[in-house]
Amino acid sequence: MLNNISPKIGRLLISEPFMADPNFKRSVILITEHNEDGTVGYILNQAGNLLVKDVVEGLTEAHNLIHFGGPVATDTIHFIHRCYDKLLSGDPIGDGIYWGGNFETLRILMETGAIEDNEIKFFMGYSGWDVGQLDSEIKDNAWMVSNIPYVDILFNDDDEQLWRDVIVNLGPKYAHVSNFPSDPSLN
Repeated sequence: MLNNISPKIGRLLISEPFMADPNFKRSVILITEHNEDGTVGYILNQAGNLLVKDVVEGLTEAHNLIHFGGPVATDTIHFIHRCYDKLLSGDPIGDGIYWGGNFETLRILMETGAIEDNEIKFFMGYSGWDVGQLDSEIKDNAWMVSNIPYVDILFNDDDEQLWRDVIVNLGPKYAHVSNFPSDPSLN
């Protein structure tokens, strides 16, 4: 399932449909860092059961679900957003998407209702690869790399649909994969 796009900031990693690792089964990961130190990203389509207000002190009005960002540092909270005009901080990922930002400003904006739920996504933990590790996994066909088909997809909370939309966007060669059952033994 190898494709010819290489990983870089702002691209998506899509797991091979039958990946055995439960952390990454049918995962779509936004790459937020890719450099000589390795790669960092967040799983976009593994929403958890916790709300931000239940985990982060001072965000009593934050009703966003916290997503499982990956198996690294699961005691940390991270976020991406598309509201730089309000937050005035964050590292650019591309297409108006930013990673992180000033948390105190975020708290104030969320408590006053100035940030909509569909403008921000929270993650517990992250996904990380050492230098060369991700390239090796891509060569082993564990991951496909894609450009983001449209920005709204990143903030979609329908986990299975997000995965399907990204797969279909890879083109006709991959579109049939979107209909594969998550557990082939049930087919």
